[in-house]
Amino acid sequence: MLRDQLAAALKDAMKSKNAERLSTVRLIQAAVKDRDIANRGAGKEEAGDDEILQILAKMVKQRDESAKIYEENARPELAAKERAEIVVLQDFLPKQLSEAEVRSNIAAIIAEIGAAGPKDMGKVMAVLKERYAGQMDFSKASGAVKEQLN
Repeated sequence: MLRDQLAAALKDAMKSKNAERLSTVRLIQAAVKDRDIANRGAGKEEAGDDEILQILAKMVKQRDESAKIYEENARPELAAKERAEIVVLQDFLPKQLSEAEVRSNIAAIIAEIGAAGPKDMGKVMAVLKERYAGQMDFSKASGAVKEQLN
């Protein structure tokens, strides 16, 4: 379970006095706790592994965008900090699929559910998100799905 991995990573970072890793793991735990609180307010249970993977993927995307902005504005030290956080975040994400693997998985799902055209894009994306949470960038995957359905 990801919660256990995060707790163990927090302890390891404290023991090894790795300040960068410690701060990033604490950020992850804070984001998970925020989601738990939001879920409690909506009458749901605490965030499961799928939701935690979504949180991690979102955090990676945010840091990547921030790093690009810092680089454009000649702030390489801040960009490096963001990139270091991405490395820590990716330790908890499953291995990312290559572009070829993404395309073959999309083709298999299209064949499996009998998707015939652009109107079935939502169905294909739903299956992709269900099966490959945290393993691919769904914004890029949607372009590949659209391309294969046309």
